[in-house]
Amino acid sequence: MLVNKPPMGWNTWNTFGMEPSEDLVKRSADAFIKLGLKDAGYEYIVIDDCWSLYDRDKKTGRIVADPAKFPNGMKAVGDYIHSKGLKFGMYSCAGVRTCADYPASYGHEFEDARTFADFGVDYLKYDYCYKPVCADGKRLYMRMGNALRSCGRDILFSACNWGAEESYKWMRATGAHSFRSTGDIIDSFVSYKNIVISQEDLHYASAPQCFNDMDMLTVGMYGKGLVGSTGCDFTDYRAQFSLWCMFASSLMLGCDITNIDEKTLELVKNKYLIRINQDEEARPPIDISATMNASRHGEFERVYFRQLSDGEYAFCFWNLSDKKRKIFAFMSQLGLEATDGLGFEFRDVFTGEVTGVYNEYAIETVEPRDVHVYIAKLVPMK
Repeated sequence: MLVNKPPMGWNTWNTFGMEPSEDLVKRSADAFIKLGLKDAGYEYIVIDDCWSLYDRDKKTGRIVADPAKFPNGMKAVGDYIHSKGLKFGMYSCAGVRTCADYPASYGHEFEDARTFADFGVDYLKYDYCYKPVCADGKRLYMRMGNALRSCGRDILFSACNWGAEESYKWMRATGAHSFRSTGDIIDSFVSYKNIVISQEDLHYASAPQCFNDMDMLTVGMYGKGLVGSTGCDFTDYRAQFSLWCMFASSLMLGCDITNIDEKTLELVKNKYLIRINQDEEARPPIDISATMNASRHGEFERVYFRQLSDGEYAFCFWNLSDKKRKIFAFMSQLGLEATDGLGFEFRDVFTGEVTGVYNEYAIETVEPRDVHVYIAKLVPMK
């Protein structure tokens, strides 16, 4: 299996946008090792859009790296990333031009796949801008999927068509290893909240070999960079990262990791959250939210539940509002009754402490826009 767990890595776009460079990529690869991100499971260094010259080479027809940004070429960049024990990711697009108006792969899929293989690429993010109206999206992603499978190198195919044409229903069949069905994230609470809510009915489409991708994380950006927008505080980032882990999304950091703060670094390396995200069974979460009277779904709260491997479970209590709220979880919604003599023992993922055992219900008082996340196991009631 090329991809039996959600991909983890870092992408240049959110912070650096149209200015990727060889120096930036090398410094970021160095930071991966120094900061322990590789040891935590992150492995892909992905160069997004704007890496090439504005036009293809007239003689060879190939896309050529911009020598001002990558003076030693992409093969040298890939070699440096590989020398750190990391994997090399790049970007193209299914349209005639990329989203930033650089050469894309429409009509050049097999040629470009061979080019990426020659560069030593391990991961391809494949966008969806400037697609001719007459072109069928499913066919275009199938072309690149087949091109990558025949290029002579294992390359993770990260499809990014934002859910157009209900692609979550068919993207797996194109050979894609991850699919994105959301618009672009920006660094704001409203943005990541809307992305999470938009995915609640799509969990069925995510499984080993083709995982959900809720877009690159803005965790740790604090309003800086290309998609900085209003910025978020640390509580928002804790919620965002926790929700991406609960939903088994790809974990692609988007902040400047060469200047990451200690709190953010501790968060993105949290072993319990990463354990949830990387669970080998990759089962989807379900929403077991209930209001105080247990009769309807709460507008301002969610409780997500996931079965994990090795007899463990995950619970996430999320307060979407700007006020402190009591959030309820009723265990009967999970098939557990008080008469069964068992309860869920909660271990807080942020403190590592066991906080209690619950066999009828749990009530969590959650601060505004925050989350409480637990790894649980069923134990006998005392």
